[in-house]
Amino acid sequence: MRSHSRSHSRFRQHAAKSVAIGAAGALLLTVASAASATVANASTSGPGAFEHGRQHHEPGRLLSVTEVAALSPDQVQAAVVPFFGDTKRVRYAVTDYRITYSTVDPQGRATTASGLVALPTGAGDRLNVISYDHGTNPTRDAVASVTAGGGDREAVELFASAGYAAVAPDYLGLGTGPGVHPYMDLASEVTASEDMLTASRTLAGQHDTSLNPRVMVTGFSQGGAAAMGFAHAIQQGQAGTYWRLGAVAPMSGPYNVRTAEIPALLSNSLNPESEVLYISFWTVAMNRIYHFYANPAEVFQQPYASIVEGLYDGDHSEQDILSALPSNPAALLTPQYTARLQHPTGALLTAMTQNDVSCDWHPDAPTQIYAANGDDGVAFANAQQCQAQLAAHGDRVKLIDVGAVDHNTSAELATPQVLAFFSDAADSER
Repeated sequence: MRSHSRSHSRFRQHAAKSVAIGAAGALLLTVASAASATVANASTSGPGAFEHGRQHHEPGRLLSVTEVAALSPDQVQAAVVPFFGDTKRVRYAVTDYRITYSTVDPQGRATTASGLVALPTGAGDRLNVISYDHGTNPTRDAVASVTAGGGDREAVELFASAGYAAVAPDYLGLGTGPGVHPYMDLASEVTASEDMLTASRTLAGQHDTSLNPRVMVTGFSQGGAAAMGFAHAIQQGQAGTYWRLGAVAPMSGPYNVRTAEIPALLSNSLNPESEVLYISFWTVAMNRIYHFYANPAEVFQQPYASIVEGLYDGDHSEQDILSALPSNPAALLTPQYTARLQHPTGALLTAMTQNDVSCDWHPDAPTQIYAANGDDGVAFANAQQCQAQLAAHGDRVKLIDVGAVDHNTSAELATPQVLAFFSDAADSER
């Protein structure tokens, strides 16, 4: 579910916790007071709320543009090699822009979001598009539109230097967007991606460049599931009549929280520290929308129940969060909540079932799934179940297993392969 914050690479294993729980008293007090101010007042959700909001304002309107970087081909190469190896597809100079644009929140109300658009120089005045959805990131300023060196911006620059217009939404509540991030809320990930695409077309036009209607869609971890949902929306025409799906290739996504990710988490078959981040972030974010607990102590053990919601305010780093929480889910979750996760009902079940649908469709464009059988962060069963869901709709999609490697390494290995897959798909339509 994650894109990973650390000193060298967000795609690499996070460092060991540097602050003991007992030494984090000041942080706990700060977070406890912040928790009371956390946004948690969603009363409606679902497609109807989104459509109502979208009828009353102009989603996808470009609001501001900031150039954040301009790189020569050699500079792109230097940036991407530490993450993705010595790629031969780096060709063009790239300019990165952070944009803000209008969209809707999980209740369908007008809001704004930000993202990164990277445009190549000299690749022509009509560009194919790659949309990239990033993985788990609890920190507002750690997204690609704000910060380089984490892997996400470099992935976007790799795609752009290969000759594509590369588009990467920050999602809601990250980057320059207001509020808190509705983590793993598929509907708002999709609308943020749709409206980012529309705004990017306006930006390209300001640079005398048009965007090919055919969109290639990918994403890593959280972004893998978001990418599948977004690709489905494009195919259905939800992103507007201009766009059509060119290809889709998600990487290491948590497509089925209920039937793949939660069982792996509870069986202790994944990295326990990573799972603490995932399950606490997911629980807090989903509760803000679906309201399946009234008091954090119903789902989190003390002393963590009093501070965990405030950790996910967008201002705490991943290291802050990991330092304040225990190193395994058993020490974090109450036995009652663990039992509910195993046998969900009511609002908890709704939160799972409404979001575990990203692979429940039939792509009419080239599709491949990338994952690692050694993934220690997102269970490989997610990719297998996604492949089976697509097959149930009559689509025999290839699952590319990048090997017995960890979660972050799966992105490093898969990203260049995704770019090659997209290039072949684009060539086949010429």
